Amino acid sequence: MTSTGAAAQELGVDAAAVRACHDSAQGWDVTPDCIGAAANLCQETPGGSTTVGIGACLAAEIAVWDEILNEEYQARRAEFSASAAELADALRDAQRAWIAFRDADCDLRYTLFQGGSIRSIVGANCRLSKTAQRAIELRDIGDL
Repeated sequence: MTSTGAAAQELGVDAAAVRACHDSAQGWDVTPDCIGAAANLCQETPGGSTTVGIGACLAAEIAVWDEILNEEYQARRAEFSASAAELADALRDAQRAWIAFRDADCDLRYTLFQGGSIRSIVGANCRLSKTAQRAIELRDIGDL
């Protein structure tokens, strides 16, 4: 493995900063400026500015947002299950449809840049923004 590949594997983000972004997002503001900020900081570290490094930084932030998304989903499911089973089932169905949409939409964006190394960055950026936005939506659905 090259030193660039080894450095990319070591890249990470500050999970607390990502969680702070989630927590500070105003109600239903699913596009706060802090989405992607942890990955951007990661890209400033050694190895972070290569295509592989950028992808690793994006993947690291996506992983934190995915944890948050799953926590929010489980919390809403528990809340909804306590009040009405059909509401919990509707959330499950919506989440499954959202996952399929996110994956298909981000795959489309990836495919649009066929033949270019930027495609992996475009696809990861899509996944990052959509996952973060959905985590915030799920949080705010609990306030309805």
